Amino acid sequence: MPPLHDIAHLAHVELLTDKPEECLDFYVRYLGMTENGSAGNSVFLRAWDDYENTTIKLTAAPRPGVGRTNFRASTPEALQRRVEAIEQTGQGVGWQDGDPGYGPVYVFTDPDGHEMGVYYETEWYRPEGALKPALKNQAQAYPGRGVSVRRIDHINYLGVTPVENRDFFVDTLGAMITEQIVLDDGSVAGTWTTFTNKGYDVVWTKDNTGTAGRLHHLSFAVDSRDDIIRAADLALEHGVHIETGPHKHTIQQSFFLYVWDPAGNRIELDNPAARLVFAPDWQPIDWSEAERAKGQAWGLKTIETFHTHGTPPVTPTGVDGDAPVGSEGQAS
Repeated sequence: MPPLHDIAHLAHVELLTDKPEECLDFYVRYLGMTENGSAGNSVFLRAWDDYENTTIKLTAAPRPGVGRTNFRASTPEALQRRVEAIEQTGQGVGWQDGDPGYGPVYVFTDPDGHEMGVYYETEWYRPEGALKPALKNQAQAYPGRGVSVRRIDHINYLGVTPVENRDFFVDTLGAMITEQIVLDDGSVAGTWTTFTNKGYDVVWTKDNTGTAGRLHHLSFAVDSRDDIIRAADLALEHGVHIETGPHKHTIQQSFFLYVWDPAGNRIELDNPAARLVFAPDWQPIDWSEAERAKGQAWGLKTIETFHTHGTPPVTPTGVDGDAPVGSEGQAS
C-alpha cells in the first residue's frame, strides 16, 4: 500500500542531553547548524536547507535520549483525520501549544512510549543579513562551518516490539513499509517506514533489553560522499567520537558515518540521504538473519556498540542516567 500522504514529512526532533553546553557546541561547531532561539532549558537549532524554523530542539535533561518527535500534516483536513485515527487507538495525549515557529500540536505516543506530535500550522524560516542565501529557492545561506548538514533525514528508535510500532504507523498515520529484517522465527527485528518517496523516514530496531522509549540514532543528510569523508576528518579535529564508518549500508544503500554527541546520542551523517521509492505498488524487501549476518554492503564489520548502545543508557537494573556511555542495550 502506498503512503497515505496525510503526513507530509518528519519535521523536527527534540534531543535530550545531560551535557547541554558541550552538545550545543557539537551541533553548531561540528555539525554546522544555526542557533535560532531558545526557551527555558531548550535551544532551537536548524539545518541550512530545512524550510521551517527548527530542525532539532536541544533540551537539558537528567538523561540523554529523544524527547518529542514532530510530524507535519499535509493539510488541516489531513491533520484532523490523523488526530481522529490516533484517538481511536488510545495512544493520544491531547492538544498542546507548539514551540515558537509552529502552531497547535496533537501529542501522542507510539506503542513503545516514544512521544510524538502532529501539527499543520507553521512559519517558514525567513533568513536575514548574512544568513540570506544567494538563491531564493534555498532556505538559508550555506554556513560553510563544520559538516554543514543540509536537513534532517530520518530517525531510528529502539523498540521493544518493532512490529507493533510499524503497524501503528501504517494503520494510524498512513506510512508505507519499505524494508525489514525478519528473523528465522518470523519476528521482525527492524522495520523501515516512509511517508514520502524517500526510502525511509522512521525506523524501529529491536531493543533486546526490553526497555521502552529509547533512541538508536538521528540522521542528517549531506550533499555528497565527499562530505562524509570530510565529516570524519572534522570529527578527528574536533575530538568527536567516531563509532563506525564511513561504510555503505546494505539496507537502503546509504553511505554513512556514525558519531556520538557529547551526551552519547548517536548521530548519523548520511548520503545518499535515502533511495527514492516511486513505485505505488512497492512491496517490502525482507532481509533474513543470514543476509544480515554478512554485515554492511562494504566497509569494516559492524562495530559491537552499534548493536548495544542507545540513549538513555541501560544498566542491568534498568535505565540509568549515571551509567557510562556505551552501557548495555541491544539493537538488532
